[in-house]
Amino acid sequence: MSVGSSVALKLPRTARAGRGIVDGIERIGGQAQFYAKTVLSIGDALTRYTGELIRLIAQMSLGTGALVMIGGTTAIVGFLTLSTGALVAVQGYNQFSQVGVEALIGFASAFFNVRLIAPLTAGIAMAATIGAGATAQIGAMRISEEIDALEVMGIRSVAYLASTRVAAGVVVVIPVYCVAVMASFFAARFGTTVYYGQSAGVYDHYFYTFLSTTDLLWSFVLALVMAVVIMLVHTYYGYNATGGPAGVGEAVGRAVRTSMISASVVVLFVSLAIYGQTGHFNLAG
Repeated sequence: MSVGSSVALKLPRTARAGRGIVDGIERIGGQAQFYAKTVLSIGDALTRYTGELIRLIAQMSLGTGALVMIGGTTAIVGFLTLSTGALVAVQGYNQFSQVGVEALIGFASAFFNVRLIAPLTAGIAMAATIGAGATAQIGAMRISEEIDALEVMGIRSVAYLASTRVAAGVVVVIPVYCVAVMASFFAARFGTTVYYGQSAGVYDHYFYTFLSTTDLLWSFVLALVMAVVIMLVHTYYGYNATGGPAGVGEAVGRAVRTSMISASVVVLFVSLAIYGQTGHFNLAG
């Protein structure tokens, strides 16, 4: 093969690679522009579309239709954190008992549930319930040209559809996360004291010794940040869905994957920002 033909074969590949890089940068820029516009439009959502905001809060927290019978997202998050709290009891007791410090399972519940397990579990549950629902709803409106109709009627579609959902997600995450933390604490205590037979006094002593109010408050801050990120990601993919019903399903899948990755990254970096390299334990007793 001559040098000229070899160069001719390589150029199209280089051009395709270059177009891929440019397209990726354009997508990142488009997402950043949408996120900024959504956050800046939250004020309009609170003042102009209060009725829609209240409806979304009720829908996200308690659900609609048959989902109301089980309590909606609140019950789903509660059941998930119940399971993770029970795993703390199972794994923690078994591991600690091997070195003779099974009394410290109360420490494991107070430390790991607050700092890592409850926030990440709640974030995953929100992405799979509230976030996926938001993407499907907005995507269905996009492919049926309802968003274009909103613009024709003079309604700011980003504020009405995206900003209201971000604000509603922030409001909903507070009681939902309260349920998540209490469920994880209850499951760990129930499994340790009832199933494994540890004294409730011993468990409560180590639990309250290592439980920090500051850590609880930072945990709520972490949950709020995750809620904002998750809702921004899901509203973006729903707002820009294309390709009919199949395209909406694809958008939901991409949004869930992206939001779960984003939630993990948020937990990592926010935890580093809050706790850094101190690694200190709270000794309250």
